Amino acid sequence: MEPVKELISPLILTVLSMVIAVNPAASQEVRTPEIPFNPETYVVYKTENPLAIDGDLSKQAWKKAEWTSLFVDIRGGDYPAPRLDTRVKMLWDDDYFYFAAKLEEPHIWATKTERDAVIYMDNNFEIFIDPNGDTHNYYELEVNALGTYWDLMLTKPYRNGGRAIDAWDIKGLKIGIELQGTINNPSDMDVGWTVEIAIPWNVLLEATQDGMPADGTQWRVAFSRVQWQTEVIDGEYIKLKDPLTGRDLPEDNWVWSPQGLVNMHFPEMWGFVQFTEIFAGEGKVLFKQNPDERYKWLLRKLYYAQQEYRINQGEYATDKESLNYRGIVKNLFGDEAPPPNITMQVLDNHYIIRLQPENMETNFYIRSDSKVWKTHR
Repeated sequence: MEPVKELISPLILTVLSMVIAVNPAASQEVRTPEIPFNPETYVVYKTENPLAIDGDLSKQAWKKAEWTSLFVDIRGGDYPAPRLDTRVKMLWDDDYFYFAAKLEEPHIWATKTERDAVIYMDNNFEIFIDPNGDTHNYYELEVNALGTYWDLMLTKPYRNGGRAIDAWDIKGLKIGIELQGTINNPSDMDVGWTVEIAIPWNVLLEATQDGMPADGTQWRVAFSRVQWQTEVIDGEYIKLKDPLTGRDLPEDNWVWSPQGLVNMHFPEMWGFVQFTEIFAGEGKVLFKQNPDERYKWLLRKLYYAQQEYRINQGEYATDKESLNYRGIVKNLFGDEAPPPNITMQVLDNHYIIRLQPENMETNFYIRSDSKVWKTHR
């Protein structure tokens, strides 16, 4: 992405007081991602014919689609690379958003067989989708090597008191699993497993007013792989335990676009996918960086600062200097750009931040429950 200081010219940032329906008691500690804002990107091409969802990725349509980059540690590239390779492809047509994942795995195992069980207690593959990128009303789908899945919706992130809505179901969901080996058989070595998924648009569009993607539309999408360390005891896979506590060792979390912390529920760190009407294999489309995202990231930095201040002081800051605003501006803009004009007012446990770029007919907002959006003046 282009540097922030080149995308954001002099701007006016005004913080307005406003009551927001947030339950302060439900808010959780917010940590700031420990990596620069630089999400992965992917162009999603169309497929001419519907795909038979069976887990077989040798289909001609998938051969024409590109792989994502290999997954990395959820915290970022400074941490050890995953022991096993994982990558994803995407396609779409007028009925479905298609996903294909390839997971290298010498020992395929899974235990969960009941829908909407906590699938990440097994090794699994996960998809996250935020259609309009506001961090609210987003979807999560988890699946294990048995094909057991957990589909849920979150009205807002857990850090803001959000809860998983297990009763939300993806009607018409299609999942195919193909094993390159045998499952739950420690006596042999496996190659891995592949996942093929089709999610109907009529379900995905429930969380956005923008309708079907058009050419150039961008959504926020993330992928995660949970991987537990195991040993074989009496012919079964058993999770390794901490000898001091007797508890299971923490799982590995490998992702397409790193979060900068061990938490997938920071949707602002997810990757960007851009839809194109061009069929896969019939042309090349470049991902187009959207300068709006840099304005939103500036709001995020102020949001993190407000949340940290509240954790330490028990209330939101009422002046910009208490948020280290000069340091935030310098880190994002450098010394060349004139500093933004920021005023701030806070009402009790709620706030809205409004950002007004000088040369745009657009206002950007973020509020104390982390929702971000824009309006036209």
